[in-house]
Amino acid sequence: MRTDTAPDTAWVNGRFLPLADASVSVLDRGFLFSDSVYEVIPVYAGTPFRMDDHLQRLARSLDALGIADPHGIDGWRALLAELVEVNGGGDLAIYLQVTRGAPSRRDHRIPHDVEPTVVAFCQTRAAPDPEALAAGLAAITTDDTRWRDCHIKSTSLLANVLAADAARAEGATEAILVRDGAVLEGTSSNVFAVIDGRLVTPALRPTILPGITRGVVLGIARAQALDHAEVDTLTPEALRAAEEVWITSSTREIFPVTRLDGATVGDGVPGPLWTRVRGWLQAGLHE
Repeated sequence: MRTDTAPDTAWVNGRFLPLADASVSVLDRGFLFSDSVYEVIPVYAGTPFRMDDHLQRLARSLDALGIADPHGIDGWRALLAELVEVNGGGDLAIYLQVTRGAPSRRDHRIPHDVEPTVVAFCQTRAAPDPEALAAGLAAITTDDTRWRDCHIKSTSLLANVLAADAARAEGATEAILVRDGAVLEGTSSNVFAVIDGRLVTPALRPTILPGITRGVVLGIARAQALDHAEVDTLTPEALRAAEEVWITSSTREIFPVTRLDGATVGDGVPGPLWTRVRGWLQAGLHE
């Protein structure tokens, strides 16, 4: 097993090949129409975290778009285990994408005689920097301009990309999306807040992706008997007034937000509940 080089092997439509040589057809519908779904799976010491949760969400996304699952959960497990091994193991992030395929011509109408395209590769994944965690990150709130069905993990991410770039232009790391007066999620994260000592997160709906780490945090809250709730409406005003704000994702784990829209969140440092919950998460990362 290699541990001294960066991941450099991809899986494309049934074969392993150097990442630099990986390619798909220009007629692929993922390229032309974002007619595709994806997953990002963190790997700790060679072991994917919550692999089955990610694969079950992949299956739901494929089913929502009417794309046949090309492998099934057992096939995916075997394929991704081999992908991790040939890329040297260690701490990685698996990127997996399935498109509807590449028909012979560009056409908006969905074809029913093509095989899905499967692409998977790994990137190195570093643990969150302790100094960055201690400082927390800055975020902004902004209008949500995405399509309605954000519970599908589609590659249609242009609105997310533009919102994230708007955050960067304001010196922030993440943009928290607001629609009809309700906080939904970040451009690549779910959102939690501590309000009057209670941990809250927006309840799932079509405009929110059911994040795997979001589910893990809620599981921790239940296991530790924390006062918590999934709320129908979390307003931007309530978020700005919260004692603590966090974002969660597979690559960032649980990250504290210490500045929001240019103002300090709480005391301006990661809060005590974040510290406790992150400790419990870290203890379970190799499950």
